[in-house]
Amino acid sequence: MTPTPVSHSRIAQVAYADLLRLHLDEQASALLGSLEERARNGRVYLYDKFRLGTEMRSRYLGEATPELRARLARAAEIRAGAEERRAAMTRLARILRAEGYVATDRDTGSLLYAFARAGLFRLGGTLIGTGAFALYQGELGVRFGADDLAQTGDIDFASFERLSVALGDRVEEDPGDILQALKFDPVPGLQDRQVWKWRQNRGTAMVEFLTPAFGDERVKPLPALGVSAQALNYLNFLLAEPIHAVALYRSGVLVQIPRPERYAIHKLIVADRRIGGPDQLKAEKDRAQAALLIRILAQDRPDDLAEAHADALSRGPRWRERIEASLSRMPDSAAELAALS
Repeated sequence: MTPTPVSHSRIAQVAYADLLRLHLDEQASALLGSLEERARNGRVYLYDKFRLGTEMRSRYLGEATPELRARLARAAEIRAGAEERRAAMTRLARILRAEGYVATDRDTGSLLYAFARAGLFRLGGTLIGTGAFALYQGELGVRFGADDLAQTGDIDFASFERLSVALGDRVEEDPGDILQALKFDPVPGLQDRQVWKWRQNRGTAMVEFLTPAFGDERVKPLPALGVSAQALNYLNFLLAEPIHAVALYRSGVLVQIPRPERYAIHKLIVADRRIGGPDQLKAEKDRAQAALLIRILAQDRPDDLAEAHADALSRGPRWRERIEASLSRMPDSAAELAALS
């Protein structure tokens, strides 16, 4: 039986929303030159075009949403309030800790902080897996228990290969160099020796880079992130329309995570894929995370959950079979999803 979620206090929910807003302002304040727009496949992407010495450079800022445009239009004003903003961020992080918001552990926090400074999330990198699940406590305003937040030992990042190739920008520091400085050793692939995962040499943590596959699950390059990534089917569903979140480390780290409704449905698929495989012990945790999110979303965001569920079911018989196989082990979640239609 999935436990009934307990909400964070109103103070904590407001503090988290304010902290996220200030981090987004902080990111926009880094605008150096003029805005440049580039259209690709019906979408518009924004770049910071500036001169460095005798060269003109372009730095990717993000997809041209109304929110990002509004922030960039206020970049000079936001930059002028830097000292006050950073003091407020420290105060809000302190409030969240006092209100019971679970902070990111030191190893994960230092890794996210280094990756954020290098531009990994700005360039389309998305934190997935249990690391992302833990951050839904802020997005959804609910308390997670110790069992909910228990780490599997993996810290996973993912990005679309096509986006990474198309951006024409690159991280400011190689993730491999960052990982080695944090005592992670590369784990070469068995066949082509491409590196897409690193193992912590003083613990059990594993960092992996992933990308969507559309049939062929092989290792592919992600040029913008400066890494290779293992391609996996069904991952394209998870990575669609990601959201920003703040990991509570120092005064917060701005990252990108999947939408919670997509995470929940994707976990149903992943849990079934793991049955009979080397990671089948993780299937129970996948179902537990999906069950908790489905319970929360069915009550607080039923339309979002129903839309994500319908989207996944529409993608073909194999998708439906995997979802239904997991739900056959989760009668409460199955009933909550059925009640949405």
